[in-house]
Amino acid sequence: MDFESNYEISRTVDYLRAGNFTRVALQFPDELLKDSPRVAKVLRSELGAGVRLFVMADAAYGSCCVDEIGASHVDAECVVHYGHACMSPTSTLPAMFVFGKASIDIKDCADQMGHCLSSTNKPILVLYGLEYSHALMHLKTVVAESTVLSHSNSGPMLNYADVIGSVINPSQDCTTEKVQIRSLNDSITNAGFTSGGDEKKILKFGNGRRMENGTCFELGGLTWRIPSDHKIEDYLLFWIGPENSAFTNVVLTFNNCEIIRYDADERRLLEDFSGQRRILKRRYYLVEKAKDANIVGILVGTLGCAGYLSITQQMKELIKGAGKKSYTLVMGRPNSAKLANFPECDVFVYVSCAQTALLDSKEFLAPIITPFEAALAFGRGRQWTGEYVLNFHDLMVSCGPEAVSGIKEARFSFIKGGYMEDIQPEENGEHEERSLALAETTEKALNLQSQHPNTIMFKGAARSGSEFFAARSYQGLNRQYENLAPQSYAIGRSGRASGYADEKMQANESPGAAV
Repeated sequence: MDFESNYEISRTVDYLRAGNFTRVALQFPDELLKDSPRVAKVLRSELGAGVRLFVMADAAYGSCCVDEIGASHVDAECVVHYGHACMSPTSTLPAMFVFGKASIDIKDCADQMGHCLSSTNKPILVLYGLEYSHALMHLKTVVAESTVLSHSNSGPMLNYADVIGSVINPSQDCTTEKVQIRSLNDSITNAGFTSGGDEKKILKFGNGRRMENGTCFELGGLTWRIPSDHKIEDYLLFWIGPENSAFTNVVLTFNNCEIIRYDADERRLLEDFSGQRRILKRRYYLVEKAKDANIVGILVGTLGCAGYLSITQQMKELIKGAGKKSYTLVMGRPNSAKLANFPECDVFVYVSCAQTALLDSKEFLAPIITPFEAALAFGRGRQWTGEYVLNFHDLMVSCGPEAVSGIKEARFSFIKGGYMEDIQPEENGEHEERSLALAETTEKALNLQSQHPNTIMFKGAARSGSEFFAARSYQGLNRQYENLAPQSYAIGRSGRASGYADEKMQANESPGAAV
């Protein structure tokens, strides 16, 4: 495909001129970085010397998100994002997305779609990777003219998702945009779990907002609407694209739907996605394991997605309300080596965009869960209905200590095989977050003598990081202030390795030595 058409040079130039941007950051993923010099050269020749362009690569977090932190280092006024995108809302900078134009055989795709229509009585909802959005209009035309589909009454049976847009402006208040407040039963049932009580929760219905003329869905940059009398489970989802994070997001979010994937590269249909659905069983196991955690680390996996501060604060309130200790960590892309520096954490909650939220934590010392799974694990009395939420914007919960203070009964732990009783938050505010000097914290930690160190060091027994630190056999290179005298030292062997001096003396003193 033509280079300038693939990278949408003309549309990019029009967007930058319309916004009067003079400092622009061009964000490329690793696989497209080889084309960045040429793209920057063509844009510079079109825009002139008055616009400065900065090429960004190796994003601090996922490459699908807009790297606002990297753009702020060069005082950029906007970001042009190239390649695969999750379309997460930005916090401070406007962004334009160039998805690229992946090749696809339109006629073969239409024929495969007709085969699906002839073999099912369900309506088909066509979803696709954003890199195939350029071919949507041509696909609709070929399908409408196809003799295979004309006799199958494909009008009401065939529905297409639309792209939300290719430009995102920073959200003024992501926590209140399209937010509805309902009773607890209504809110958390739509979020994928049920509970009792009458507390108030906040939930944004991004994956299924009920409207007057139907239910509107938004997922991964796509949007579609189904009639009010229909359910999403009534549709067959026809995905066009590779088996990437966007497709996994679709499989997990709509795990009750029949899904067929069209591989545009190999031009064939795939229907077996048991591997992706097995992920749900693994995630449920991690939820049960997280219920037994005492110390929780909150991993901030994005600094650009709007609303990440709000969901981080709400996770802290949820964990505190469950009687557990939380620590917030910002470290870029997490890996096993980084998280091994925090052995006191029994579980980590990963706050990131929907397409990077699932981390395979088999190689980590502690499991890593999503905010939705944290709401399941730390909210007492909740049961998973089977629905799954990956986008934290669709799960804006406000869980304080009052959410669990009235629940005193023990819970059954499937991991430990018995009933467990979690520590409830103190009413006198003893455990409230407060600022303490390092010396005072260390002194308090070293005075903990109520438990045997081996018991505290057992995974899940420590109640705080200071308690875990106090029980460690190695606590760093601490100077011994009790004894100011120089420490004694030992002199090693002298001589050569073939015969040290002490070895020769022992040989001379032995009974068999020569006289």
